[in-house]
Amino acid sequence: MASSYRTWGHGSKYLQSSDTADRERDLQRRSCDGMCHANDILQSLNRDRHSGLFTDVVLQVDGCKFFCHKVILSSKSSYFRAMFTNGLKESRDHVVGLQEISAPVMGLLLDFMYEGRISIQEDNVEEILQASDLLHICSLRDECVKFLDSQLDPSNCVAIMKFADMFSITSLSEKSKKLMLEGFEEVSNHEEFLELTKEELIEYLSSDDLVVSKEETVYEAVMKWVKKNKSQGGEALRDLLEHVRLPLMDPAYFLEKVELDKTIQECPECLPLLHEARIYHILGDPMSFRRARPRRFMEVSELIVVIGGSDRRGTLKLPYIDSYDPRTGQWTALSTFPGYTKSEMAVCTLKNNIYVSGGHTYSRHVWMLNTQINNWVKMASLSTNRWRHGMVTLKGQIYAIGGFDGLKRLSTVERYNSFTNTWSPVTPMLEAVSSAAVVSCMNRLYVIGGAVEHHGNTDKVQCYSPEEDKWTYRAPAPFCKDGISGVEIDGTIYVVGGLVSAIFSYRPNTDTWREEALLPGPLESCGVAVYRGKVYIMGGRDENGEATDRCLVFDPETKMVSEDGPLLRSTSHHGCVSILQKTRI
Repeated sequence: MASSYRTWGHGSKYLQSSDTADRERDLQRRSCDGMCHANDILQSLNRDRHSGLFTDVVLQVDGCKFFCHKVILSSKSSYFRAMFTNGLKESRDHVVGLQEISAPVMGLLLDFMYEGRISIQEDNVEEILQASDLLHICSLRDECVKFLDSQLDPSNCVAIMKFADMFSITSLSEKSKKLMLEGFEEVSNHEEFLELTKEELIEYLSSDDLVVSKEETVYEAVMKWVKKNKSQGGEALRDLLEHVRLPLMDPAYFLEKVELDKTIQECPECLPLLHEARIYHILGDPMSFRRARPRRFMEVSELIVVIGGSDRRGTLKLPYIDSYDPRTGQWTALSTFPGYTKSEMAVCTLKNNIYVSGGHTYSRHVWMLNTQINNWVKMASLSTNRWRHGMVTLKGQIYAIGGFDGLKRLSTVERYNSFTNTWSPVTPMLEAVSSAAVVSCMNRLYVIGGAVEHHGNTDKVQCYSPEEDKWTYRAPAPFCKDGISGVEIDGTIYVVGGLVSAIFSYRPNTDTWREEALLPGPLESCGVAVYRGKVYIMGGRDENGEATDRCLVFDPETKMVSEDGPLLRSTSHHGCVSILQKTRI
């Protein structure tokens, strides 16, 4: 009995399993029958279409007649569904004429709507996409986009980009433009490149993400385009050349290939751009405008160098000199000062070398770090001890300005000639200051704020013209502070520090000030440098008198302040400069 029970139980499980399998096979059979049934109907309708049976509309295209079924057209095309259901005249007509579509393409579209198949090829994809876009056959339009995407390469990305923009295919347009940026050198060797409009070409030339190892490649592509499009004249050449970063070219190439080019010589509008690059190559002034900034993937990249300074509590002078690459977040140690450390000194760059002068306390020494060989060289000394002073480069010469000599604030100014390795005096400032922001901008020197005698501060802005050897006052700053720092970007001076929680800008061409953005907290004696058109605010002391390791980044275009990775250590009263360094991508 027990055995019989076990047999019955086992058989029951088997039967249940068998029933489940049967049901699954039945469902599959029914599903298959349903699909086959639908396919049979479509095939039958397709045969009827070709023989003209049971059709209820005739499409007249390019002189040819196509017998069709409204239900099929409406099921695949929202264009036809709207035509046949919204009471339009065509819904009552037996013959409907279509424009802007060729008969062969219409035949392909009907094959797709009835059979679900179509042969998309390079020679018909554009017409099929245009027709599917016109008739709102979304699934076919998507297939065309997939095909174009699969065919995209440097030889056709310009044409596909233009086509994608024409039909608002955002994904394909963006992919084409990305390939244009990443493969610019190869793309510029194809004929389609010459079909770009001036505005389209400028969009690529102005991008920091244009992938070229050297700027000479960009220049040669521009000249190729200019010579093909001569009818646009010198204005087009000037507008394009404005986005070629001439200061970054090899000086010999610039002289032989650019300045001596006949087309450029015959374009007077280009002369200011040539002059600007010539000044950069000859004098070596640091330039903070776009044409002097390396593109993101060039063999030359920007680095920020942090020099010396004081520790968190301000009791120790730091011996460290480190370079920072914001792209990678990587810090690299550079050669330290020979024999001693510095704080409250002044720093600047000339011909991509770093100069450091003075410093706490009683120092007249001047050192130069040759960035190519990472070695310090002692230069001619200042005529007087200086610290808390400023030092900037203007027209190939270095100016050491103001400061403190241990007894009094200084109004004196010295100018350094790198060819003769000598310092000489120029006209003193109108007022002696220390710990001021000292910036060169638009061929002038600006000394902003600072500490004055009797423990006070000033809001005065003193401006020096080297041509006249003369100082004048400009519009006062909206603050009366010392311990401030400044940099110049594209003709605008940006100032931070003085334990003020804001960034201010000064525009020399209009002699006006304005507040640009708020900082997370007040800072003073911080380092500032320019990297890719943004202001990097590095370290400095807070309201508690303690140094910080924070790195804040201000973007003049968006007016936003963000935070980058921290410094290697808390630092204040240090130097910050930007340099160029050759890299291999």
